[in-house]
Amino acid sequence: MRIPRQACGLLAIPLIWFYTAATGWQASAIRSTVMMTVIIGGWMIRRPTNLLNSLAVAGLIILVWDPRQLFQAGFQLSFFVVLGLALITPPIEKLRRRLLEPDPLLPHELRPRWERFLRYALGHLTSSLATSLAAWLGSLPLIAYYFFMITPVSLLANLLIVPLSSVGLASSLGSLACGDWLPWLTELFNHSSWLWMKWMIGLSQWCASLPSAFFFVRPPFWHEFVIYYGVLAAVLNGWAWRSGRWKWMAGVVGIWCASVAIQTWLERKRVEITVLPLGGSGILVDAPGDASDLLLNCSDRSGAQFVLRPFLRSHGFNHLPRLVISHGGLRHVEAFHEILGDFSIGEVVTSPLRFRSPAYRELIKGVDARPGWHKQMSAGERIGMWEIIHPAVGDQFPRADDAAMLLRGEFGGIRVLILPVLARSGQQKLLEGALDLESDIVIAGMPNDGEPLIDSLLSRIKPGVIVLATAEFPVTARLNSKLRERLEQNETSLFSTQQKGAVSIAINEGAWSVRTARGGRADGRVRTSIGPKNPNPGERDTR
Repeated sequence: MRIPRQACGLLAIPLIWFYTAATGWQASAIRSTVMMTVIIGGWMIRRPTNLLNSLAVAGLIILVWDPRQLFQAGFQLSFFVVLGLALITPPIEKLRRRLLEPDPLLPHELRPRWERFLRYALGHLTSSLATSLAAWLGSLPLIAYYFFMITPVSLLANLLIVPLSSVGLASSLGSLACGDWLPWLTELFNHSSWLWMKWMIGLSQWCASLPSAFFFVRPPFWHEFVIYYGVLAAVLNGWAWRSGRWKWMAGVVGIWCASVAIQTWLERKRVEITVLPLGGSGILVDAPGDASDLLLNCSDRSGAQFVLRPFLRSHGFNHLPRLVISHGGLRHVEAFHEILGDFSIGEVVTSPLRFRSPAYRELIKGVDARPGWHKQMSAGERIGMWEIIHPAVGDQFPRADDAAMLLRGEFGGIRVLILPVLARSGQQKLLEGALDLESDIVIAGMPNDGEPLIDSLLSRIKPGVIVLATAEFPVTARLNSKLRERLEQNETSLFSTQQKGAVSIAINEGAWSVRTARGGRADGRVRTSIGPKNPNPGERDTR
């Protein structure tokens, strides 16, 4: 419209602030508006534009107003995405133009129409792809840190969804402009905006369902942030390719790879057992290889949504080699389909006993539909280094809590006994056998009726550490003072997940170490002898 530059700026800045107010003063919108205000302000007074300077000024203004923004994921992602666009897009764009550069000796008018159209379409497509790649590379470690995932499919999704979002925003702005004075056009804009948003949602869901669209990773450490952004900056600005500097770059990458290899080698015999505060459900065993790895029970829907699934994601699990269902209790099997939707499961192991729970029967029906996926195992059989000690084929119990599958394993001389839940009748049945139950560590869940680990069973186990898989809900899964006093009389280290949070047990080279999410710890080593003549529960340091 040939409006003077100063007038354009004076009109644009209030308009974008008005739009920010119309969207409810969301933090992300305010950050973007501050950035654009700085950029437009510099353009108004005819200063050379520098995106990095404008970004720094916008960040300074926001942090002076609210310094806490620096530690918020939204602030960091917003600025790192824009920083990625500023630093990464130019070298990618330079490479893109070089690859698509036509024959300079052939005039544009003499090229076939199809070639001109194809070059025009490829130019727009590759330009959008370059922008998407720059934003993805700039935010990759932060997304892994905050959301525990890497999403390669976003490179494709952005090509489809960003144009739709632009049209949807324009339709929403048209509805806002028409308001009450032109209601039929306002309604048309609203319907149009909803159409684009529905397409965006559908495309997002379709992209997420593609194979290898995303995968979960553990959050990176601070030094991995430094190495990633350092290498990225050195490669993209050409520093790494000048006068033999690539040797320094190769050395840094080599040191990082060597540190990862050394850490992997040191942990080759490490076994980690994590007990989540889910009342005997959600016990994860992570051992070298897949032979002894398993997830014991999958919790109810609430526990899976708020505890189990976030935990597995944050530790980079995409595949569970084995899911063991100990029995048919609802709070141990209800979330099976939710877990299956997020993680691939190698096999499902259950006992041959029947349970009346409808959720358990539905689970069995589903796993039996896939040949070779379901395994029924009973006492005497082994899952890697784990031995099933209960129940046996033909056992009959009046309650599901008496028939739960129990596991016993030995790792580097450290014995671990897992009782996900076992009521009094099941405990009496276990005591009737001639099994050597003595263990360094026992993990026990809370039965619906009665208490776990009766005194006669404890005297057989002689544990050095007791981990009670307790929870706030249901009430029967809580640790009461009477049970605590009884267990503490045995001079063992007692950990309750209800009070201490998740409990992690690390076993490596004949030593064990227990850590909790809220600071509790205990350490010990393998016993010199096993048997009733050595009642010493092991060397412990409890704080």
